[in-house]
This record gives sequence, C-alpha cells and structure tokens, in this order.
Amino acid sequence: MNSNPQSINETRLRVRYAETDQMGVVYHSNHFIWFEVGRVELLRQLGFSYRDLESNENCFFAVAEAKCRYRAPVRYDEEVLVRTHLLNVRESVVHFGYELRRAEDDALLAEGETTHIVTDAAMKIAAIPDKYMKVFREAVGKR
Repeated sequence: MNSNPQSINETRLRVRYAETDQMGVVYHSNHFIWFEVGRVELLRQLGFSYRDLESNENCFFAVAEAKCRYRAPVRYDEEVLVRTHLLNVRESVVHFGYELRRAEDDALLAEGETTHIVTDAAMKIAAIPDKYMKVFREAVGKR
C-alpha cells in the first residue's frame, strides 16, 4: 500500500444480517459495495466528493474493471475495516486498491481493485480536472 497515511482511508462497518446468505456468510457482491464505500470516503478524506466531481465538474468515474480475491468468510455482526488507497492515476483513468480486514484480529478477508474511466455526462472520455489531478498525484506519490 501507499506509504502516505493521508492517501489511505480506513472505514469501519458492521455486517448487517441482510448482507449475508443462508449460511450466515456475507454474499460475495457486497464486497464491491464496501469497496465503493471506501472509495467515496477516500475522496472525502482527500478533500472532495463524488458529488463535487459530478455536479461541479461534469466528471464521472465509470467502472471499467472490478476484481476481488476472497480470502476468508465474513459473517453477520462482524466489524470490517475497509482500507482504500489509490494505486495509479492517469489523465482519464483512476485505479483504486482495497483490503477488507476483520477489525477484531486484522485478518485479511478480501483484496480488490477497481479501475475507472473518467467520462463526462454523455459518457465521452474526459480528463480529470487539474485541481483534482494534483491531489490524486500527491496521493499516489507522483509529482
């Protein structure tokens, strides 16, 4: 992970009953919802929000690729830490990394990545506005 502590967000959540399957294990697609929670909170930690990007800049992050490697089951009522960081940023691409860890013992539950293509409202590829690009570059350790 990135060594700049400002560029890593840690969000804590508790597994709700509705997120589990018949066996009491979190249904696999919920991991991607938690990745989104972490991503939104990381942007907020960096000083802006998706809402800012969308409404003020006409800038949208469309998911181009999402992957998750499941390491251990996550169960109802456990507390989960979602650790989110930026892996890379280019003019029109943002790449995030995630870890899901059990809060009680820091056990690795899952690892994932999402790659986003930056578009305008018409879904045409667009560049990240300069003021946001500067923040992203600092978060991934690029100048």
